[in-house]
Amino acid sequence: MTDETALLSPSAAAPERPAAEGGGRGRPGQVWRSRRYRWDLRWSPYAFVAPFFLFFAVFGLFPLLYTGWAALHQVELTDPDSMTWVGLRNFTRLWDDEFFWNALRNTVTIGLLSTVPQLAIALGVAHLLNYRLRGSAFFRVAVLTPYATSVAAATLVFVLLFGRDYGMINWLLSAVGLGAVDWQNGTFASQLAVSTIVIWRWTGYNALIYLAAMQAVPGELYESAALDGASRWQQFVHVTVPSLRPTILFTCVVSTIGATQLFGEPLLFNGGAGATGGSDHQFQTLGLYLYEQGWVNLHLGRASAIAWAMFLILLLIAGAARLLRGRGDSR
Repeated sequence: MTDETALLSPSAAAPERPAAEGGGRGRPGQVWRSRRYRWDLRWSPYAFVAPFFLFFAVFGLFPLLYTGWAALHQVELTDPDSMTWVGLRNFTRLWDDEFFWNALRNTVTIGLLSTVPQLAIALGVAHLLNYRLRGSAFFRVAVLTPYATSVAAATLVFVLLFGRDYGMINWLLSAVGLGAVDWQNGTFASQLAVSTIVIWRWTGYNALIYLAAMQAVPGELYESAALDGASRWQQFVHVTVPSLRPTILFTCVVSTIGATQLFGEPLLFNGGAGATGGSDHQFQTLGLYLYEQGWVNLHLGRASAIAWAMFLILLLIAGAARLLRGRGDSR
């Protein structure tokens, strides 16, 4: 091809057009992929968390709101569709209900008897597991075994242990010269027995939480304390415990919430007597009293008011814990 022909040829003379020419649009496939990528970056996080909020709305928020609505009505389990507006009467009746206050006292007593020893023992067990022991993995799994045990199975075993006539606990008391105890009919004895079940089930769970927190404590703190001549006990008191303060507060709140909702252990410890919590309601908790009102006496409105009273108590506990944490952080 001559130079003259090359100059006259349009294909040779025209410069090559870039692919993105024409307003920067590019091909339709590239535009769609780019748009889909932007959508993925923007909306995929919401899609991942959407199932949680969906299930929470169906199984958490809706029952909570419906229970609050039912608490303002007189409604029976035999006819749940028939509601009569009573306002706050179900709540005001609780103020004069001696059985409600008895259940609240029992819940507080059992909560203290179970939470304080449970967390103290868990802290000690975690401190032992934090050191290098032979078979440490086995011991860490072993302390979690009670938590994995069924509530029904564990409680039934403890019922046998605390039996009045043939229980092993009374046999040990008789062996050391003490008299037998009627664990199911005594007020403090029955509450102590129920608390023992809770301690046995949840100590290992809290111990592993403390163990995870202890392993996050910087080793330099222990080295500095050892150089200053601190013993292991002094290191535990002045280094470990202050470092675990947020974790200890967390376990206190969670254990208190669990004690407020205590249901399975006192129900099964009572044998076949139902939700009365003993012959004199001596270990009837708020959870048992709610169950008795709603599914034994068939008063769903009163049971809903008890449920909301428990919810408000938990809110107060959470608020007090947050206040304590705020004061601890400000120091």
